[in-house]
Amino acid sequence: MKILAFAASNSRKSINKQLVAYAASLVKDVEIEVLDLNDYELPLFSEDREQELGHPELAKAFIAKIAASDALMISFAEHNGSYSAAWKNLFDWSSRIGRNVFQGKPMVLLSTSPGSRGGASVLAAATNSMPFFGGDVKASLSIPSFHENFDIKRGVLSNEELNAKLVEAVRQLQELVPA
Repeated sequence: MKILAFAASNSRKSINKQLVAYAASLVKDVEIEVLDLNDYELPLFSEDREQELGHPELAKAFIAKIAASDALMISFAEHNGSYSAAWKNLFDWSSRIGRNVFQGKPMVLLSTSPGSRGGASVLAAATNSMPFFGGDVKASLSIPSFHENFDIKRGVLSNEELNAKLVEAVRQLQELVPA
């Protein structure tokens, strides 16, 4: 079993990357690969650029990473109530290669932010749209007030109630994927 995990953010200090790395660490006896969106930086998508460039190799490589995995964990950064520009751009390029970007993979979707809503708007958008692009959403969880609920030094959720919900979401995903 292989789980591909990443934050839909290009921030080097991404709290969503910290969250998804912690969530991935909860999975036992499987291979985990944590991607960095900075490794998939692409020109700003437009139909004109697509005609000029075709489909960029980095977008193809991203889709190949998804194909080589059994399940996905994605933690979405919320920028002004929506996706980060880095994620939206990579997703736009990838979806032009083929609409079935997530290839039927089971997934857990997460989001966090410093605020009290925890990126709830972007998480709702992602949860609703993933099935249209081949994502099989098994669980989703928003973690509010990241700095109050996550111990950065230890790299763990310190809020026991939220941690229990995350452990359950991860368990649901792990049960679905062959060992």
